[in-house]
Amino acid sequence: MKIDSKCTSLAVAAIDIGTTFSGYAFSLTNDWGRVFTNQWNGGKLISPKAPTCLLLKKDFSESFFGYEAEDKYTELTSEESHKEYYFFQRFKMILHQDDIKRHTLCCDVTGRSLKAILVLEHFIRCIKKILYQHIAAFLGINEDDIDYVLTVPTTGGEHAKLIMREAAVNAGIKREYLAIVLEPEAASIYCQYLQFANKYTSSRVLGVVKPGTKYMLVHLGSGTADITVHQKCEDNTLEEVLPASGGPWGGKAVDDQFIKFLSELVEEKVWENFKSEHMEDYLEITRSFETKKRTIKPDKSGSTRMPIPQALVKLCTKSHRVKTFKEVIEKNEAHKNNVSFMSGKLVWNNDFFRGFFKKTIDGIVKHMDEIFQESEARDVKIIVMVGSFSGCPLVEDAVRKNFCNYSIIVPEEGDLAVLKGAVYFGHIPDAVSLRSARYTYGFQTWPEFNEDIHPEEKRVQCGKLSRCRDVFLKIVTKGDKITAGFTKSQFFRVPCNRDNVLECGLFISEKKNPKFVDDPDCKLLGTLQFPFSQSNQNSDTLVEEKLVFGKTELKFTAEDIYNSGLKYEINFDLEEI
Repeated sequence: MKIDSKCTSLAVAAIDIGTTFSGYAFSLTNDWGRVFTNQWNGGKLISPKAPTCLLLKKDFSESFFGYEAEDKYTELTSEESHKEYYFFQRFKMILHQDDIKRHTLCCDVTGRSLKAILVLEHFIRCIKKILYQHIAAFLGINEDDIDYVLTVPTTGGEHAKLIMREAAVNAGIKREYLAIVLEPEAASIYCQYLQFANKYTSSRVLGVVKPGTKYMLVHLGSGTADITVHQKCEDNTLEEVLPASGGPWGGKAVDDQFIKFLSELVEEKVWENFKSEHMEDYLEITRSFETKKRTIKPDKSGSTRMPIPQALVKLCTKSHRVKTFKEVIEKNEAHKNNVSFMSGKLVWNNDFFRGFFKKTIDGIVKHMDEIFQESEARDVKIIVMVGSFSGCPLVEDAVRKNFCNYSIIVPEEGDLAVLKGAVYFGHIPDAVSLRSARYTYGFQTWPEFNEDIHPEEKRVQCGKLSRCRDVFLKIVTKGDKITAGFTKSQFFRVPCNRDNVLECGLFISEKKNPKFVDDPDCKLLGTLQFPFSQSNQNSDTLVEEKLVFGKTELKFTAEDIYNSGLKYEINFDLEEI
């Protein structure tokens, strides 16, 4: 069966900003299954993604990202001319903060700060520039001939995604050409539609499973693990059975364990000094460990070796007042039996080295098991593993051993499933037909006070009536199935002698049945300022507040029914809610 692209532009391009690595991909509308990526070179590493780092001059006149940013910053530090630049690494993690705002700051490697939204803007602008040049090499094309898709994680607060979208628009992507897709959804779309690009691949993955089949999608990125349950529908679209959930069990957690070990081994002050003064050597250590993460075997005996830069050896011996690095290790009571030093290399027993991964892998397995206990997931028999960390042999081995009765699928180029799936989504925007509401949605209301159900402290007097303030009027319940175009509304009669402006608040809650909008688990998503005209200032007004769920956005509107045409609205990213 052939599926045609629904994109009206000449091409779809996707940008995937990861915690550790980021990249872009694109395909032309007339041959959408053939997805192109770039190849980035960083020392011995050749990868379709580059490090998530940004080198930005203070006056914003110069910017670099990826390996080029790392190499340029190394050059600047060696020349002592780096103080006029910011150097940001792994800044995506700031998006996981629930309280991120437009003024939230992001710190670079030296502790200097800049607004996070500006860091994201310049990073996206750097990738977009190279991406456009790549596409232009294929055909004569204008900016408006490209639809863009930006991936976002499921974790993090709703404001983080709004900031991501705003950063993309500020970076030069027009809002009408920009779509947003959840990372697990993009990965699932890739696995589902890979068969339709089968002239470029031998992998059919989920295209061959029967409609009605459920599967667990385990997306293991560099920052987090996001696990969800999807179901294939009769029309080959996807239904979200359980919304994504997870935790900090990505590849970065393993990196942190490794860096913690090195810092403890040489002492923290020495390690920080080495990191600030010898950036090139520090980057070489991190790149070397990245290679080891991808190749370490689950059952192989023997040892793992990694070269240690001479600069670190000199700093250690000087600080510890010894002659050799072996003596540094011997003085360390915590680790002297865990590592040795031979021919300029640190040497670990493989069992100890695999210990850097244990806490992270245990977290992944435990959360998967918890999801399988959910009633909606008890009939799931297929596990699909995608994301950069899913390619780690230790991770795959642990999943296969702990879930031996399940069919485990690791698709071709699973580390690019999110990136390429985002391109597919740009061509097939209705690939996900049914989503689960991630929150309970409601409006703020002040109904007539009822002594049987309303607490006395909520009573307020409005003219002759006693009302209960701040009641959460539920419109959509967490877990409800939502299709694109799904609409819910509520009518409110606003009395006369009111203020000139009516504030219409939209709230969300993690609970299914919240009572009041100021409960600890409730959050204000947004407020519409609804002004009244002078002509109807002294008469009752009927206002309709409405929620409309689109493919990528949630629209919140308020309309004066008695005065047609008086309507206001706010758009929110659907994936953030």
